[in-house]
Amino acid sequence: MSGLPETSGAKMTDLLITGASVLDGTGAPARYADVAITDGRIVAIGKGLPGGADRTIDADGLTLAPGFIDMHAHSDLQILANPDHTAKVSQGVTLEVVGQDGLSFAPVDDQTRTALRRQIAGWNGEPDDFDFDFDTVAGYLDRLDRGIACNAAYLVPQGTLRLMVVGTSNRPATAAELEQMKALLATGLEEGAFGMSSGLTYTPGMFADTNELVELCKVVAQYNGYYSPHQRSYGKGAVEAYAEMVEVARLSGCALHLTHATMNFEPNRGRAGDLLALIDEGLATGIDITTDTYPYLPGATTLAAILPSWTSEGGPDALLARLRDPADRERITYELEQVGTDGCHGCVTDWRTIEIGGVKNPELADAVGQTIEALASQTGQRPADVFFDILIRDNLATTILQHVGHEENVQAIMKHPSHTGGSDAILVGGKPHPRAWGTFPRYLAHYVRELGVLELADCVHHLTGRPARRLGLTDRGLVREGCHADLVLFDPDGVRDTATFENPRQQAEGIPWVLVAGTPVIEAGVRTEALPGKALRRTTDAEKGV
Repeated sequence: MSGLPETSGAKMTDLLITGASVLDGTGAPARYADVAITDGRIVAIGKGLPGGADRTIDADGLTLAPGFIDMHAHSDLQILANPDHTAKVSQGVTLEVVGQDGLSFAPVDDQTRTALRRQIAGWNGEPDDFDFDFDTVAGYLDRLDRGIACNAAYLVPQGTLRLMVVGTSNRPATAAELEQMKALLATGLEEGAFGMSSGLTYTPGMFADTNELVELCKVVAQYNGYYSPHQRSYGKGAVEAYAEMVEVARLSGCALHLTHATMNFEPNRGRAGDLLALIDEGLATGIDITTDTYPYLPGATTLAAILPSWTSEGGPDALLARLRDPADRERITYELEQVGTDGCHGCVTDWRTIEIGGVKNPELADAVGQTIEALASQTGQRPADVFFDILIRDNLATTILQHVGHEENVQAIMKHPSHTGGSDAILVGGKPHPRAWGTFPRYLAHYVRELGVLELADCVHHLTGRPARRLGLTDRGLVREGCHADLVLFDPDGVRDTATFENPRQQAEGIPWVLVAGTPVIEAGVRTEALPGKALRRTTDAEKGV
């Protein structure tokens, strides 16, 4: 037992949590203890800590764990435009990593920002009257510091760098352009980014060759950051795409985090072992590799993402013109239905698996929740023509669910010691993926309590201490004296996700308390008005070399 700091008649702590079953985030078994918090940090852990706190939480019957870390979030604008952020904090998330899949809003210039707002409106929405008063990583992080619900870390998006420097052309970067991208990346890392992301099935990031990625990752390695790629395929050619990312890490010396590490589509059914063997081989040779996954079978992206990459050259207006051109429509249809596109991970498009998740144009609201094939059967059109028409009418802002996952792969990958949790959640749209509200309780309920795929202490480690180590954070992700009091209290027998594909915006059950910096953001199951989160910065919040 550790003692509280000595005081002379004054209160000894701000908040005292009593009688909790504590899982400390290391994977160690639970122990019963009280936890004392002062000035946003844990100051004592032990049995029978003295009272005198401003407030006491009776945690009898509850498990106390570090707050969950979402290693792959798409809340870049929503965390600012809707600071309530109940979707995330209500499931116990106290830190999320944004700037994912190679496309986000810093660093940018005015032209790049305008193009990005159109391209990724399906991820972020178009918040009314949102003030884009930042164009650098430092500016974005400062904007977060004005008040957010949970903490946030940022990755420099490689596709955004390429859009700003090279544009939308499908060609190698010149030596001068590569140096310019490296300089922008270095600045972003110096300003606090934790690494770099890529979206190698999204334009224009996908136009970078392996050498370009290696050179950029050498910069990331110099700053002890990590590389988080959405690779070139999660379908046909997935193992080869993973192998390219491991090779990039080997050649650059950069730590590698394989985000939303899935093996999807029919060619990969039962092939998780191929990916895990590749990871194990890389780890054995000294490459620093981690992964994250979401505990669901369907994926989610934009409807435009499944197009062949050549359609996006020249930007959104050029793409829309191609979608209206009869000859281009026939060429695209052939590639989608007969050949397989790079946007659809090399697989032939199965219109039965593509469900509309969200639209910007209210006239398309009836399409939400329906597959492209179902919509085609109602109108008598070809599925491809329904696809083109929705993209045009919705100005490319449509989001989708793709029903392409395999349960045996999901379970095998989540059991690997490299694994962490990430929601990959899009928060906007009429029917977003339920992972936006349910990822972390689903791990605890379905994969721990119901299926026994993971033990509870091990699962908490996957969701807390292990991702904190990936980020280089030594004072987060643990219930330990001196650590930030980012904590979640949950009922191990009653926690469960309630978000469904039919009704995705439903708060989880069995998570009555969530604390960020010692301040309740969920209290007795209800969102408070507190905004205690902050932007984390690699240079000040991460320990070099961890």
